Amino acid sequence: MIEQRTEIVLPGKPMTETLAFFRETLGFRLETIAPADEPQTARIYGGGMRIQLDVNHTGDPGLLQVITDTQRAETCAPNGTRVRFVAATQPRKIPAADGDAVITTRAATEEWMVGRAGMLYRDLIPGRMNGHLIASHIRIPDGGLVPDNVHFHDVRFQVIYCYRGWVRLVYEDQGEPFIMRAGDCVLQPPEIRHRVLEASAGLEVIELACPAAHTTTLDHQLDLPTTNVRPGRDWNGQRFHFHQHKNAEWTTDSATGWQQADLGIANASGQIVDVSVLRVSGDTTQTVEQLSFLFLLTGSCQVTTDSRPTTELSTADCVTLPRSATFTLKNCSDDLQLLRVRVT
Repeated sequence: MIEQRTEIVLPGKPMTETLAFFRETLGFRLETIAPADEPQTARIYGGGMRIQLDVNHTGDPGLLQVITDTQRAETCAPNGTRVRFVAATQPRKIPAADGDAVITTRAATEEWMVGRAGMLYRDLIPGRMNGHLIASHIRIPDGGLVPDNVHFHDVRFQVIYCYRGWVRLVYEDQGEPFIMRAGDCVLQPPEIRHRVLEASAGLEVIELACPAAHTTTLDHQLDLPTTNVRPGRDWNGQRFHFHQHKNAEWTTDSATGWQQADLGIANASGQIVDVSVLRVSGDTTQTVEQLSFLFLLTGSCQVTTDSRPTTELSTADCVTLPRSATFTLKNCSDDLQLLRVRVT
């Protein structure tokens, strides 16, 4: 049985000059050429890619992207193929948080998009504060195994709060798979490998990450769980943290009289992001010192901001407030609970 191989076909005319360019400029190796007296095709290999140059091929000459540590200007091969050189590692770009307050109601954003691993996503911050922050309401309607792979994210931070149902996950160096239940929360440090294994029917989570646009990379080499267990391992100044709702400790905020449970994310993230659950009572007007995200876990209220008129909110609605924004909550129901995320 012949081993299956894949190759890209590009125009080969003019053959002599094009072949010389790929061999001398890009370091490709010649594998086959035919016929010898007047070559019509040549197979070359380099940088993990096999190409067939064909003088009779009239298709698009294409664009090759060469990943390298050497900065070079884009060039063009004699056959018309553009060659772009990009750095092997790109610095993460984190746009400055910008924009007015954003009020997102479930009624206005009931469109769910199919995302990674078949999960359904609802965008909670349209505009994403100039690309600084993404918040997603994610659900898996059907329970069972999740078709996920071991992967990691290039982020400044990432937080996942289990809203409804349960999900079984496994993380690099954190031991055996475990179950997150409603009210539990994890901080996923930058680049920690992990995998979603299984979920209950109707699972819903709230996920926040900075920056809004970030890369997810699959790791096909690492098997989870890992042999090593290092719960205090450092990832770019952060450590993995798993808060369980059953261990929540409630205190009373002296300024508002609200009860609050700190989920321990601030310490684990190096004070980059702070997550709490609030039991709200009474009307209040506040000015936030940090970019703040408020998601209604239960109950209802009215919210007014310094840039938005009064809006009725109910379960699964949310408000995102830029730094120094003022907001007012009124007519709060007795069962009003908020998930609050504050970002430095």
